[in-house]
Amino acid sequence: MEIFKYMEKYDYEQLVLCHDKHSGLKAVIAIHDTTLGPALGGCRIWPYDTEEEAIEDALRLAKGMTYKNAAAGLDLGGGKAVIIADPKKDKNPEMFRAFGRYVQSLNGRYITAEDVGATEHDMDIIHKETDYVTGTSRESGSGGNPSPVTAYGIYIGIKASAKEAFGSDDLKGKRIAVQGVGHVAYELCKLLHEEGAHLIVTDIHQEAIDRAVHDFGAEAVEPNAIYDVDCDIFAPCALGAVINDETIPRFKAKVIAGSANNQLKSEKHGALLDEKGILYAPDYVINAGGVINVADELVGYNEARALRKVATIYDSLMEIYAIAKRDKIPTAQAADRLAEERIQSARQSRYQFFPKGHHILSRR
Repeated sequence: MEIFKYMEKYDYEQLVLCHDKHSGLKAVIAIHDTTLGPALGGCRIWPYDTEEEAIEDALRLAKGMTYKNAAAGLDLGGGKAVIIADPKKDKNPEMFRAFGRYVQSLNGRYITAEDVGATEHDMDIIHKETDYVTGTSRESGSGGNPSPVTAYGIYIGIKASAKEAFGSDDLKGKRIAVQGVGHVAYELCKLLHEEGAHLIVTDIHQEAIDRAVHDFGAEAVEPNAIYDVDCDIFAPCALGAVINDETIPRFKAKVIAGSANNQLKSEKHGALLDEKGILYAPDYVINAGGVINVADELVGYNEARALRKVATIYDSLMEIYAIAKRDKIPTAQAADRLAEERIQSARQSRYQFFPKGHHILSRR
C-alpha cells in the first residue's frame, strides 16, 4: 500500500500508528479533514487479518466521518481509530490507557468515541488518560447509551422521506420492513409502532425477532425474504452493502431509509435506485443522531438540546432531496455535494485578505 499516494488522492491530513508492547496495543488513528473543527470519530476494535487492512479501514472510515459531521451541521472534522484486537478476548485496561495517551498526544486534533467492539466502559478507561473522548458513562457527564437518540434520528429521517415520497410524514398505516432488530432498530420499531406503522421484521437472531413480534405485533419473515416484502418503506438496520445488483430488482418499497452504515455496495447503486424511482435517504445523514448526541458532550451534555439538534436531520434530508431534484442527481450524490460545499465554504473563510493584496491562512 502506497500510503502517501492514497492520502494525497483523498486529501487526508494525518495517519498515526500506535504501539504499546506492555499492553499489546496496535492501533491506527486516521485524521481526514479538520477544516470544520477537531476530527471526531469512533474507535473500532476488530481482529483484522493484516495491518494494511486495518490502515485502509481507518482511512475509509475517517473520510466517512468528515462527510457525516459536515452534513449534520457539526463544527467537527472527520477521524477514526481502529485497534487491531479481538474485542471478545484481547481487551485489557492497560491497552485502553495506552490508547488514551496517544489520543491525548494529538492535543485535541482527534476526539474518540465508541464504535464496533468498544463499550461505554472502555471509553471510561480511555478517559483516565485524556479528555478527548466521548460516549463515557453518565456519571462522567455524558449522554450514556446513544441507541435511543440514534433511533430518534432515524425515525425523524423516515418521516422526512415519507413527506418527500408520499406527500405526508404521517406513518400511520405505512408498511415498514425493518432489516435487523438490534439496539437501535428496536428503539426505532418502538417509535414506528407508537405512530401506528405496520412492521415487518427480520434478524439473524430469533430472540430479536420474537421480541419485536411480542412487543410491537410485528410480522416476521426469513432474513433473505425481507427484500421481497410488499412495503412502503424498507429500513436496513443491520449489514452494509445490502443495496446491490441482486437486491435492487427485488425491492418493492418507495423509500429506503435505515440505520445501517454503507448501505450502497457502490456509488452506481444509488443511481440505480434513482432510475427505479426509489427514494434513498443517504445513510450517513439519516444515522447521524449518534454522533450529534456525543458531540453535545463537548459543550456539557444537555439531552433536550441534543434531541433538538438530532431533529434537524429532517431538514437536512429535505435539503438533500431538493438538491437532488434541482441538479437531477441521485440523493447519495446530493448528500456528498451538501457536505463538500460546507467544507469548501469554511476553507475559503480561513483566508483573510489585506489591503495590499497579501493574505494569510488564518487557522483556529
